[in-house]
Amino acid sequence: MSNYHEVVLVQRPTDGKIGPHLFETNSKPIPSPGEGEMLIKQTHMSLDPAMLGWMSDDRESYIPPVELGEVMRSSGVGEVVESNHSDFKVGDKVMGMTGWREYLVSDGQGFNKLQPGVSEEMALCVFALPGLTATTGLYSFGEPKKGETLVVTGAAGSVGSIVGQLAKADGLRVIGVVGTDEKADWIVNDLGFDGAINYKKDDLAAKLAELTPDKVDVFFENTGGPIQQHIFNRMNAHGRIVVCGMIADYQSEKPSPGPNWIPLIKKRINVRGFAMPDHWDEIPQLLGKLTPYVQQGKIKYRAHTVEGLENAIKGLNMLFEGKNTGKMLLKL
Repeated sequence: MSNYHEVVLVQRPTDGKIGPHLFETNSKPIPSPGEGEMLIKQTHMSLDPAMLGWMSDDRESYIPPVELGEVMRSSGVGEVVESNHSDFKVGDKVMGMTGWREYLVSDGQGFNKLQPGVSEEMALCVFALPGLTATTGLYSFGEPKKGETLVVTGAAGSVGSIVGQLAKADGLRVIGVVGTDEKADWIVNDLGFDGAINYKKDDLAAKLAELTPDKVDVFFENTGGPIQQHIFNRMNAHGRIVVCGMIADYQSEKPSPGPNWIPLIKKRINVRGFAMPDHWDEIPQLLGKLTPYVQQGKIKYRAHTVEGLENAIKGLNMLFEGKNTGKMLLKL
């Protein structure tokens, strides 16, 4: 019987750093599915900033941490290679929570078939967490209106790029914050954003003022960092701030100080943090909202793929170093 590999978490990241010392790779015999089960060979795995939080022993987070000795959590796409399940047949491509492993047995709960014409990359870049998160945050809490101005940080990332394209398709002025000139060029010239700010080299206050002559109505926050205060100061009355991520602070010993709350009162600004596990039951409606934009060619994406389960740690660190140029995926 052939073996497969899986990666389990064996230590917490006490210093916020992700390295081989946190994990152990095990080799196990490929299992056989029982009655009502299927065997999935994972082909593509998603790497996400949230994984650092899942490794940490934070019992107050929106989702329980991965326990020590458990397979590291992740979503992915795979192919059914053996099936005793009435709803899934050999050859079906499925997406769900797969974990850091090459094979897994599932009873089908939490797995969905990929629709015809949807590639593994498109599934994980658009219809998985990135697209669901972007759609939830923008429409449930951002309340975008045609003619308004939206600023999104992490604009070249998997969530930020979709947020900006959805808002642009709805008639908003969209400004994206990125960390390289190449990413700025991509979101403006390929995705159609109205402007880009390189937070590493631009005069943040001056560039933001230049690109938001009518100030800011919706601020979709994915990163934190020094530009946060500048965007906050440009908010219009009754503006909406959607807090999705703070990747700039995930590995810092001392998080950046937040804005003063007085403008929240003066401008009656609404600030809302959210996480997708609160909205799993809304997925059919979210996909119903997102899919037409994709079908009409209004949503572009790009993947940054590393190969081999042994490179999962490297790929994950690239997210925190800003070295990825698209949705970070691992191909098995």
